[in-house]
Amino acid sequence: MTRVAHRYNGGHSSAIAMEHDLAVLLTEFIEKVGLLRRDLKQKGDLEKYEARLARIDQKFSSFAEKVAETDPEFAKALRTAWQMPARSLAFRNADHLKNQP
Repeated sequence: MTRVAHRYNGGHSSAIAMEHDLAVLLTEFIEKVGLLRRDLKQKGDLEKYEARLARIDQKFSSFAEKVAETDPEFAKALRTAWQMPARSLAFRNADHLKNQP
């Protein structure tokens, strides 16, 4: 996912940094919603919100398909964040630890 913005914006480094920052924030947001969905399911509260979550899932799927047209790698990261948020978070943490001195 760190390569999301490389082909955008004609190589302008500040624009690329902004694209990367937005991609990271969006992935983190999707993770949080995915974690909430998982928690609702585990606590047995999913039935109350099932219709809303189904609509969110439908909209997210459409969004991910649109992203996949131009950036399949980023779309895959978003889908992982939605479907397996704990795994996505673990991978981000591992990447963060690798980048520390």
